[in-house]
Amino acid sequence: MPDVTPAPSLPPLRSLTAQAQHLISLGVHELAGISADQVLAFADTTESSDGDALLAVHPDLAPASVLTPLLRHAGRPGFVVTDMADVDLFAPCGIELPDTPLYLVTDPDRGDRMANWSPDEALPALSKEKRTPLVLAEGIHWLLQQPAVLERNHCFMTIGSRLRKANGTLDARTPAIWISNGSGRDGSDRRNAPKVGWCWWNNRHTWLGFASATGRRH
Repeated sequence: MPDVTPAPSLPPLRSLTAQAQHLISLGVHELAGISADQVLAFADTTESSDGDALLAVHPDLAPASVLTPLLRHAGRPGFVVTDMADVDLFAPCGIELPDTPLYLVTDPDRGDRMANWSPDEALPALSKEKRTPLVLAEGIHWLLQQPAVLERNHCFMTIGSRLRKANGTLDARTPAIWISNGSGRDGSDRRNAPKVGWCWWNNRHTWLGFASATGRRH
C-alpha cells in the first residue's frame, strides 16, 4: 500500500443560500427543469444543517455532460474527454442517493491522503472511515462552488460512479476530474481547463486523490 500523506486544508463551503444563488446564476436550475424558488426554498429550510454541506442537484436532472461546461479553471471552461461520450451512463454504484431533486452532500473531502492509491485500494479504506466516494456529478457540483479545490497535482477521482456493462460486469474505467495539459486530443486551447476523464480501476496516479463524503441527506 502506498504511503499516506496528509491532505492540505481546503476552504469551507459557503452557506447553502449562497450556493443556491450561485447555481441559479449559472442556470443550473433551468438545465435541471426546476425553479429558482425551489432551489432557494430548499436552501432556506436546510440552512441550519451541521458540518460542511454541499448543495447538489440529482444527477438524473443535471447529469455530468450538462454540468461540465459550466466548470472554470484559469478562465477555461470544462470539458469531457472525447473517448467518454458515455459519461452520463456512469451511475451511482453501491451508493443510494436521496430520491429528491435537491440534496446535501456532507463534509466533502478531496482524498489527497490516498493519492497514488488505486480505486481498488481506496474504496475499502473509505468504507472503514465510514465515508462514501462522490459520484461524478457531485464532484462537479463541488468544483462549481469551490473552483480552488481543483489544483494541479491535487485533483481527484469520483469512483462512486461506475458503468455497468450489458453482461452485468463493471467497466474498468473510473471517472476523474483533473486539469488538462492541452496535449493530444485535448488540444492546446484547452490547456489548464477542467477535464472530466477516466482512469483504470487498478491503476495509481500520484496526482489523483479520491473524493468522498460522510453522507447525503435531503
